[in-house]
Amino acid sequence: MKTFVFRTLANAAALAVAVWLLDGITLTGHNTGHRALTLIIVALVFGVVNVLVKPLVQLVTLPLLILTLGLLTLVVNALMLLLTSWICDLIDVPFHVSGFWTAVLGGLVVAVVSWAVSLALPDGRPAERA
Repeated sequence: MKTFVFRTLANAAALAVAVWLLDGITLTGHNTGHRALTLIIVALVFGVVNVLVKPLVQLVTLPLLILTLGLLTLVVNALMLLLTSWICDLIDVPFHVSGFWTAVLGGLVVAVVSWAVSLALPDGRPAERA
């Protein structure tokens, strides 16, 4: 459970940085508290998309992933961000990604920031003893 919370917080931080850096990714709300709650909801949707859909897409595109030496992962991340935007639109969460190239940049930002934040957050495993 603790790992789930930490991963959700890492995704929320990464999505917040993407919203802050890129004009094409928008997250709106009445006040700061509403925007923070919206960000947590978007992070949960993004986490579910990454757990359920991303492995299937990577399996289907495995030959292309190998052929492009993993660069297709940027496209897969962009598609996951666009899918998250679409799902958020369906459930009336005010999060929107404006286009494919914005999603590619956003996916790159989210991947880098999420990796950096997950390094800083504990992962739920017991600490090693020297």
